Amino acid sequence: MREALRLAALAGDQGEVPVGAVVVVDGVIVGRGHNRPIMARDPTAHAEIVALRQAASYLGNYRLTSAELYVTIEPCAMCAGALVHARIERVVFGAREPRAGAVVSTTQLLDLPALNHRVRAEEGLLADEAQRLMQAFFRQRRSTA
Repeated sequence: MREALRLAALAGDQGEVPVGAVVVVDGVIVGRGHNRPIMARDPTAHAEIVALRQAASYLGNYRLTSAELYVTIEPCAMCAGALVHARIERVVFGAREPRAGAVVSTTQLLDLPALNHRVRAEEGLLADEAQRLMQAFFRQRRSTA
């Protein structure tokens, strides 16, 4: 999660919402990502998606069945869906996202009975640090607006 926080800070420095993610298999980071939809001109370039793409490329398989994803902020519906499609074993996120979080906050997408794969979810790892990054980013944005 510390690497995800480092990536989140990098995103914030680049003017992107500070979210970072890493994909881990057997204790090794195989994918890294941070938010970059503005820079990439790509609405799907969320930290989780970027990290999943890198991990799938590295492993040579779109199914990441033994992988865990660590992300600083609760995934949105798009990213939660991608975790299911990638067959991620477990997602660990720092802070909740009360407006768009789709794991526990606005919906529990990973718990839908119709889904063909279950992703275990854990929350709260270094949540205070992740929350502080977000708050500082949006405080700065409001002060310069």
